[in-house]
Amino acid sequence: MTRRVVNYSGCFICGEDNPAGLRLDFYFDPETKKACTEFIADRNYEGYRDILHGGIITSVLDEVMIKAILASGFLAVTSRLNVEFKQPAEIGQKLRAEGWVTGQKGRVFFTEGCLLGDNKETLATGKGVYILAEGELAGKLKRSELK
Repeated sequence: MTRRVVNYSGCFICGEDNPAGLRLDFYFDPETKKACTEFIADRNYEGYRDILHGGIITSVLDEVMIKAILASGFLAVTSRLNVEFKQPAEIGQKLRAEGWVTGQKGRVFFTEGCLLGDNKETLATGKGVYILAEGELAGKLKRSELK
């Protein structure tokens, strides 16, 4: 059974109160240990004509990978992110992003993710390194309005 992962209301990717953002909802499946979201991007997020901007794809992959960490109750921040673009993501196409944790070493989380098109073809893949937030940084993150 999937469950919704907490959102920060002002976030560009998941914030429901951000008028310029994507306002995506993320879910976590404890069986597969994957976070996911589905969306259809409109022209506001276009790079080239009819193609979703690569920076938006990168941001969505970053968010879905960190949501896999957040779903486990850990606050973390992005340290490193690598995205490989396989095929263009078209505006108006139903897209699915998935992210999962591949390992942890001390305070460091390793993740992978993918962006799939409406025919389940892989449009982009990502790998991320995230650092567990502690102390003052954790305090700052906890001040975010979470919903």
